[in-house]
Amino acid sequence: MARHGARMSAFLTQSSEYLPILIKGLWLTIAVTTLALCLSTALGLVWALLRTSGVPMLAAPTRVFVELVRGVPILVILFYIYFVMPDFGIDLSAFQAGVIGLALTYSCYIGETFRAGIEAVDRGQVEAAKSIGMKRPLMMRRVILPQAFKIVLPPYGNNIVMLLKDSSQVSVISVAELTMQGKMLASSTFNNMTIFTLVALLYLCLTVPLNIVMRQLELRLGKAR
Repeated sequence: MARHGARMSAFLTQSSEYLPILIKGLWLTIAVTTLALCLSTALGLVWALLRTSGVPMLAAPTRVFVELVRGVPILVILFYIYFVMPDFGIDLSAFQAGVIGLALTYSCYIGETFRAGIEAVDRGQVEAAKSIGMKRPLMMRRVILPQAFKIVLPPYGNNIVMLLKDSSQVSVISVAELTMQGKMLASSTFNNMTIFTLVALLYLCLTVPLNIVMRQLELRLGKAR
């Protein structure tokens, strides 16, 4: 019992020393995730609208692009943007490359989520909107997208959580987010257990409330149907 008490005391003492450093990385994780989420959501909506446009010249190239991006590991995409794009005159910082790489990758997953939601809307309502003379842009805005949003909310919430966790991948291109800060701290102190326990707890401090918020939103929207 005394041994366990001593270990807990040591953990708490070390935590107070390491947490300020890790929290700096946590804020960068939040920044990367937020920017990548905004960009990937916007792009994902574009991919979904192009895929469901009914115009083969728009839908086919978009489908090929989405499948290609989804077929490449996110690490390869990050390496390509950060290390290869400068050869074409596009020189990005590690932070910019990380955000763009995450956003590009997740826009394809989110786009497929949005596409599935749009296609799941009752076709009878679509036909009714057409029958009263609604043009496609107005029909999308007033009829299809509001209903599709309710349908896609659960998988979209999962995408947000996965994006948050995958933000750790940008550490491979030297973005000093939470995981990178943990690695650097562990390499200098060799206190792996305490540091990576704190890293895991900090990720949980983000993902657990996010899951709760998304679940409550799903329930509210479900009651509103």
